[in-house]
Amino acid sequence: MALETLIGALLIGGAFGFLGWSADGYFRQLMDFVEGDFREQLRRMRMSTRHLRKSLVAWWLFAAAVWVMLWFVFNIPLLGVTIFILMIALPWFWVRRMAQRRALQIEDQLADAMVSLASAIKAGLSLAQSLDILAQQSPRPIASEFQQIVGEYQMGKPLEKCLNEARVRLRSENFALFAAAMQASRESGGKLNETVERIAISVREMQRLERKVQADTSQARTSAVYMACVPFFVLAVYYFVVDPANTERLFTTVLGQVFLCAALVLNVAAYLWARRILNADI
Repeated sequence: MALETLIGALLIGGAFGFLGWSADGYFRQLMDFVEGDFREQLRRMRMSTRHLRKSLVAWWLFAAAVWVMLWFVFNIPLLGVTIFILMIALPWFWVRRMAQRRALQIEDQLADAMVSLASAIKAGLSLAQSLDILAQQSPRPIASEFQQIVGEYQMGKPLEKCLNEARVRLRSENFALFAAAMQASRESGGKLNETVERIAISVREMQRLERKVQADTSQARTSAVYMACVPFFVLAVYYFVVDPANTERLFTTVLGQVFLCAALVLNVAAYLWARRILNADI
C-alpha cells in the first residue's frame, strides 16, 4: 500500500511538473494578472508589496499540499479539489474585504475632515496650510492620505496633480467632489470654505442614510453568517451522533464527495450573494 501511494505521488508530481513546464507562459500571465490585482489592493491599504509574488506562490503550494494530503491521507480527492480552489480564492477575498473596510473608514472620516478644512480656511489659512493641519490632526486612515498629498506638494508637485492622484487612488465619489471643489476654487476663486461646508453637509446626510440601511440589515447579515455555519454543524452532529456510518459514506464514496462539493460551493455562493444583496449602495 505504501509503495502504491509513493508511486501515485511520484506520477502526480511528474504530471504537475510537465503541466507547469508546458503551460509556463499561461501560468506567468495568470500570475501577472493576480499579482497586479493584489498589488493594487495592497497599495490602497498602504501595505508592503515587496515579496508579494513569493507569498502568492508559497500559498498556492501550501494549498496544493493540503489537496495532496486530503487525497492520499484521507482519500477525499474531489472534496480536496474544492477546498484547494477555495483556499486559492481566500487571500483575494480577504484583501478585498480589508481594502473595502479601509475605504469605508475613509468615507466616514471625510465629512469631519471637510468641516475642519473649512474652519481652517475661514480662520485665514491657505489651502496648503489647511491640508497640512488635516494631515497632522485627522485620525487614521484618512490622515495618511492627507500626509501623502502634503508631502508630495512640499516636494514640488502641483497641488492639482496631488489631488488628482489621490482621487484615483481612493476611488471615492465624495473625495472626488471634494477635490473638484478645491481645484475649482483655486482656478476661479470663490469662498472655498462655504463650498466645502455644503459638500460636508451632503456627505453627512448620505452617511446617515447608509448607517440607517446598515442598521436595518444588521440582523439579516448576522443571520447570513449563521446560515453559512449551520451546515457544518449539522454535518458534525450527524457524523458523530446521529448516523456516523451513513454520514461517513459522504467522504468515502465518489457520489458522496460530489454532494459535499456541491453543498460547499452552494453554501459559499449563497453567503456571498446574501452579503452582496444586504450591502446596499446608496
